Amino acid sequence: MGTLMKPLVGFGISSPPLRRPRAPPPLPCFSRLEDNNNIVDISKSITDDGQNVKNDIWKLFREAQQNILHLNKQRLVAIEELNKTNSEKQLLLNKIEILEAEKQANADKLSICSELLLRIDSMVLSSMISPVEASELRRLVINHKVSVADVFDVISDKRDSELLRELRHFSNERKKNGFYIVHICTEMAPLVPGGSVASYVTGISRALQRKGHVVEVILPKYTCLNLDEVLGLREVNAEAYSYFNGQLHRNRIWTGVVYGIGVTLIEPVYYSSFFNREMIYGYPDDFERFSYFSRASLDYIVKCGKQPDILHLHNWETAIAGPLFWDIFVNQGLGSARILLTCHGFNSQCIVHPDKLASCGLDPVRLHRPDRLQDNNNAQLLNILKGGVVYSNRVVVMSSIHTKHRVVHNLSHGLEPTLNVHKDKLAIAPYGFDKSTWDPSTDYFLPENFNAEKMDGKTVCKAALQQRLGLADNASNILVGCIFSEGADLDVNKVKDVILNAKQHNVQFIFMGTSKKSVLKLESLQKELKDDNLLVLTYEEALSHLVFAGSDIILCQSFLDPPDETPLKALRYGAAPIAIGHDASTSRAILFDRNFINQDHEATKYSRLINSNFGNMSLSLAIDEIRSNPSKWKKRILEAMAHDLSWDGECYEVHVAAYSAIKNI
Repeated sequence: MGTLMKPLVGFGISSPPLRRPRAPPPLPCFSRLEDNNNIVDISKSITDDGQNVKNDIWKLFREAQQNILHLNKQRLVAIEELNKTNSEKQLLLNKIEILEAEKQANADKLSICSELLLRIDSMVLSSMISPVEASELRRLVINHKVSVADVFDVISDKRDSELLRELRHFSNERKKNGFYIVHICTEMAPLVPGGSVASYVTGISRALQRKGHVVEVILPKYTCLNLDEVLGLREVNAEAYSYFNGQLHRNRIWTGVVYGIGVTLIEPVYYSSFFNREMIYGYPDDFERFSYFSRASLDYIVKCGKQPDILHLHNWETAIAGPLFWDIFVNQGLGSARILLTCHGFNSQCIVHPDKLASCGLDPVRLHRPDRLQDNNNAQLLNILKGGVVYSNRVVVMSSIHTKHRVVHNLSHGLEPTLNVHKDKLAIAPYGFDKSTWDPSTDYFLPENFNAEKMDGKTVCKAALQQRLGLADNASNILVGCIFSEGADLDVNKVKDVILNAKQHNVQFIFMGTSKKSVLKLESLQKELKDDNLLVLTYEEALSHLVFAGSDIILCQSFLDPPDETPLKALRYGAAPIAIGHDASTSRAILFDRNFINQDHEATKYSRLINSNFGNMSLSLAIDEIRSNPSKWKKRILEAMAHDLSWDGECYEVHVAAYSAIKNI
């Protein structure tokens, strides 16, 4: 039956017989040499791979180390630049603080004198003192401005009675060294900003006060006045009446100080609508409005006992004060005063019916004569500006470019016969700019100051401007700046032509607009031209100073009596003013008199400077001269910088000469 199984011991069963285990299958047969070679190859491969990995790791490490060193170096440079910038910033802040402190100290002294004069007015109106004593006290303040400012350092909190007691105890004999001028006008910056009259009134008043004269300004109290810069604005608690339409009418009087200048605001009570309007000018009753104001101003001056040396009138709006003064007020304590009229042009003269003169107290029959107010073109009407010319002791015509000859014979708008008769009392004065704000030798907005004797700072300013705006800071690139003022008529096509004509000359353009409209137009042009050397910016005060300082050329809208002062500032900062859209073949005929040489003695210094240097120069000609004859260009710029074209310069000189002449009449 098969193999018998031997029972397992102890279990009563049998186990199968033991068998020899089979041998494992034989391994493949290799020689020992082959084995060793394979092992070496494998080991070598592993070693090579490891070495490569190691090399890669070291390479990455070294690269990382180099990157770290480079970043650290860059960090140190950045820290150094930051420290340098912070240091420069701190120096600039310190400089600004010092200059502001000096400026404030001077302004405070002027403000104290102006506030004292206004407080004296208040004392007269409240019958605390007589007009005669008020006049003596005013003369005391005017003659001793410096010592007054030191003694009366705090007056705002003092009552009139206390202040009067101190004034009466104050005595210091000192010879008079200046004029006492009262402006009767309708504009003053920044109360009524924007117009050429406003900037002129403030500019010449500040220049006069800096030279030791005392100036006050009387204005209507418009509802649209900007009162932010008025210090110590207060309503005088007293009655002030003026004559109009056969009755006396009450006015509210406000006083304050603007840039150290005493300002009086007249607010009609009954005729409150006269100055409670959106616009300053442009209404059918403008003559009534401003004749009321002119009469109220003179009534106020007499009531306060003021005895100014000069009553300074402006344009037709206050020209009626001339006839009022000589026919009514000269014998009311103003016998020592004289009249100066400033005209900013003759295109607006105010032609009215003779009967209207009676409203402010004048006699129409007496004044309706050819040698007085009768209009030269219509004998049935009166010309108010003509009356101002006739009844003034001196007439200053504001024109930076035109000669007296051209003003009288070509720009008088029908007043030529009158101006010919009174030509000996006519003077031409140029516009100016505020030297305390716009002076490269002290301008704290600049990284380095400069002047005509030391021009290194202008190179620094140019490089700083290029770096700030991301332009290539190559000194050989010609930098052209252009700032469009508010309300400027921007001709995009002319600007485009200027840019395209200069494109091949490595010229960089910086355009800055003060209005959103002008900026949008310029940005559209920038997109069209796709020029990396053309930048369009929104106006910033600090940057505008750097644009003037860093530019080689400043593009201007015109040289003709610029209210934005661009050509004047350009010359001050060593940049050539060039007119946009200049046509070299016709500009002389347009800008200047054909007989300019014959009337050169009548021209302003600014007019002669522009005519001889830049009036006949296009942008292309300017660029060519900079490239081909840099020494001639430098001489041209330095000669221009040497002229003081601010309000403190020729404009001031013309006015003081006029004041002096009429005080000796």
